[in-house]
Amino acid sequence: MNRNPLIPFALIAFLGIGLMFLLSFVGLDNMDEMAHGDEGAGEIAEPATPDEIYAASCISCHGDQLQGTIGPALANIGSKYDAAHIEGVILKGQGTMPPGIVDAEKAKILAEWLAEKK
Repeated sequence: MNRNPLIPFALIAFLGIGLMFLLSFVGLDNMDEMAHGDEGAGEIAEPATPDEIYAASCISCHGDQLQGTIGPALANIGSKYDAAHIEGVILKGQGTMPPGIVDAEKAKILAEWLAEKK
């Protein structure tokens, strides 16, 4: 006797659809928890130190040692520009650097930190 070759595929499809419904109902039970979660859990911490801000926003173009890659080297930028000028460049952009990569508060922290690099 010949077996029907569609039976295994139908069983797999039936089990897959059943599993989808089961997981959907589990998700419905946990919907509020997933939407709101624990207070403070899963939140991304804002970078606070100049090193953290630099690592989060600048390292891809200026390198991990301020050596410059796509963007210019910043290892001794403080000997060329003061903090106010550096802050202006961070906020407004210059050359290939786009404006507004970080907000004004972080730009001030970065500018003061970079102005010390001489």
